[in-house]
Amino acid sequence: MANTFLNLVLLVMFHFSMTAFSMKLTTTLTDQSALLALKHHISLDPESVLATNWSVSTPVCNWFGVRCGSKHRRVTALNLTGLGLVGTLPPHLGNLSFLSLFSIRDNRFHGRLPIQLSDLHRMKHLVFGNNSFSGEIPSWLGSLTELRHLILYQNNFQGVIPLSLANLSKLEMLSLEENQLLGSIPSSIFNISSLQLIYLYNNMLSGPMPSVSHDLLSLTYIDFSVNNLTGHIPNDMFDHLPNLKQLELHVNLFSGRIPANLFKVKELQILDLGYNQLEGNIQVEIGNLSMLQSFVIDHNHFEGEIPKEIGNLTLLVDFVCSHNNFTGTIPHQIDRLKNLEVFIVGVNNIVGTIPLAIFNSSTLSFIGLVLNHLSGHLPPTMGLWLPKLEQLELGANNLIGTLPMSISNASQLTILDMSRNLSGSLQKFYAFRCNISGNIPSELGNLSRLIHIELGNNELTGSIPTTIGRLKELQGLSLKDNKLEGSIPSELCHLNDLAFLNLVNNKLSGPVLACLGDLISLRSLFLGSNMLSSSIPSTLTRLTYLLYLDLSSNSLSGPLPIDFGKWNVLISVDLSNNQFSSDIPTGVAELKDLTQFSLSNNRITGSIPESFGELLSLELLDLSRNNLSGEIPQSLEKLRYLKYFNVSFNRLQGKIPEIGNYSIESFKGNEALCGAARLHVPSCKTRHLRNSKARTKLTICVALPIASTLLVVALIIIILRSRKRKDKLPTQEDLLPLGTWKRISYHELHQATDGFSQNMVAHLSDFGIAKLLCNEDSMIQTMTMTTVGYMAPEYGIDGIVSTKGERSLKSWVKESTSTPTNQVVDINLLSTLGRERSAANNCALAILQVGLECSAELPDERFDMKVIVTKLKKIKVKFLKENEHRR
Repeated sequence: MANTFLNLVLLVMFHFSMTAFSMKLTTTLTDQSALLALKHHISLDPESVLATNWSVSTPVCNWFGVRCGSKHRRVTALNLTGLGLVGTLPPHLGNLSFLSLFSIRDNRFHGRLPIQLSDLHRMKHLVFGNNSFSGEIPSWLGSLTELRHLILYQNNFQGVIPLSLANLSKLEMLSLEENQLLGSIPSSIFNISSLQLIYLYNNMLSGPMPSVSHDLLSLTYIDFSVNNLTGHIPNDMFDHLPNLKQLELHVNLFSGRIPANLFKVKELQILDLGYNQLEGNIQVEIGNLSMLQSFVIDHNHFEGEIPKEIGNLTLLVDFVCSHNNFTGTIPHQIDRLKNLEVFIVGVNNIVGTIPLAIFNSSTLSFIGLVLNHLSGHLPPTMGLWLPKLEQLELGANNLIGTLPMSISNASQLTILDMSRNLSGSLQKFYAFRCNISGNIPSELGNLSRLIHIELGNNELTGSIPTTIGRLKELQGLSLKDNKLEGSIPSELCHLNDLAFLNLVNNKLSGPVLACLGDLISLRSLFLGSNMLSSSIPSTLTRLTYLLYLDLSSNSLSGPLPIDFGKWNVLISVDLSNNQFSSDIPTGVAELKDLTQFSLSNNRITGSIPESFGELLSLELLDLSRNNLSGEIPQSLEKLRYLKYFNVSFNRLQGKIPEIGNYSIESFKGNEALCGAARLHVPSCKTRHLRNSKARTKLTICVALPIASTLLVVALIIIILRSRKRKDKLPTQEDLLPLGTWKRISYHELHQATDGFSQNMVAHLSDFGIAKLLCNEDSMIQTMTMTTVGYMAPEYGIDGIVSTKGERSLKSWVKESTSTPTNQVVDINLLSTLGRERSAANNCALAILQVGLECSAELPDERFDMKVIVTKLKKIKVKFLKENEHRR
């Protein structure tokens, strides 16, 4: 009997143990099944998190985002935040009966919330924010009585806020903002004593502000902003919110006054009532809010003066009361606000001067005082103590005087509005590289005294305002390196004093205005790197004083102006990267001051003019990528200052002149060129120089070094004699000491030495030395006795040129000029000048140096006669000026 009883007990115990084991196994599989159902309802898993981690081959508690209880091993938390998942929630999730935290924030779940979630009675934290759920907020959420956080923000929920939420007696945070909720805010929500934070902003809620009937000691944050709430803010509301720290009601339709008991909430840090219809004065009790950091009441109907008690708000960071009807002055007590960053009181009726304390606040980033009646001068030190200032708006007041230069010390400044104040005196406006964006305001045309505008290197868009044409005194306008569009406004042609116009690197289109040719004061015209089209208007050549012209990188076409030479003082011309098609105008050779000339990447035809060799100041010449033909003029060898030369990718032929030390890169793409071996082109065939012009040129190359030595003495005597008489040019009398010299008939030299040089050349002798004939490879001595210039008879008596005498004479002059004692110039000539001795000595040394440069052993290293004459003229001018100063 006892054994039977024992067996029965064992059987019962085995039965219950098997049942418990079976139940445990079943519930674990239930959690797994629910999660696998969720996985199957997800249509996009961009990071493949669930695909690679949620597998039946591993325990559920090891899956990504899953947390289980330590004893029963049931799923207690599911966190899939921010994975970019797309899908819906299956009803199977209601079987996760131990789930207390469910977060799928920052994904793209959609559809409605399944009613089966109401079975999750252990749920404390439901976080579904930033998804695409739709439908109404389900009333069954009120059955989840353990909820602490209900977060449904930024979805597509519609309808009203369910009254059942008042059943969530343990709720601490309610976040329903940025949905499409309608209706009024249930006052029953304020019966939840545990509530700490409530966010309902950016919905379509309407009706009055709900009243608070009993103390809510935990509530610290209320945000009902951006809705359609109406009526007055309840008078007794803040009696029950002693610990409120943040109240945001901006962008609603509230009216009436601010309740007086609001200023009893000593913990308040943020108060934002902007964009409503509130009215009345700001009570002096505002000074009691010693913890206040942000006070925003802009766009209302407040009036009266700004109370001086704001000086008690020493923690204040933001003070914004613009767009109201405030009067009086700005209280000077703001100098106590050592943490102030934003001070905006614009669009009111405030008078008086701007307190100096505003410009001494090192924390301020935004000062907004526009559209008031402020007067007086700006302090000269206004920019010295504003290192963080980014935006300064003082427009539309009655400020006078000038904009202090110290504003340039505010290095973070990006927006500056001084319009409708200083326009009577503002002359220069510089805002270069300030990251300014947006359109150029048309009001700029009201600054009638402006003479210079610099807005280059910004992010400006839109078109150039036509109102700039009102600035009749404008001399300089730079809008380069922006994103401006449209055409160049014809109103710019009204600026008769404009000397500098720079619109480079924008998106401007249309033609180059013909009326720009009427701006006779224009010196610099920069229109490069735009989308301009058509041709260069012929009227531009009226700009006879133009120094710089840049039309590069556009879509300009047609021929180059025939009367190119009218731009006779041009220094730089860049017409590259267009579609110009014509020959190079011969008038280009008349631009004697031209240093840079670029026609690269066009469709220019014809040949390179021989006259380019007359552009002695040229430093850059780029004719690459055109359709030029013929030979490269040998006259370009005269261009001693040429630093960059490029004629690549044309159809040129013949010998490459010796133009500096250039590589094949300057000539490639021309199949028929020949020249030096270093250029990797075929060598040229040797040809004898047969014509008399070539022989005469070689004769000059040999005779000139010897003649230059005697030229030194002649010029000193001529200059000093004419200086004593104060004549501008030497006369025949000045040249009488050279009486044994005869006339010379060399016409080219006579033409090159205009002015005082013409008389001098007339008395140079012809004593007869050897003329040399040469070809390209050798020099041949002859017995012909014809010379140009002067050479001692003993060196030519036998009819053979000796280089020994030339070398000795050159060496003697060179050695003399390098010592303190000048042995070349007659000492009597220098000593007779008294106080002018130093100037005469400097003059003599300069002329001797010219002679040495003319005496280089290789003819190609010697200067052209026209260059020599230019140098001698400069020496004379310097000598006369030095003597004039000494007198």
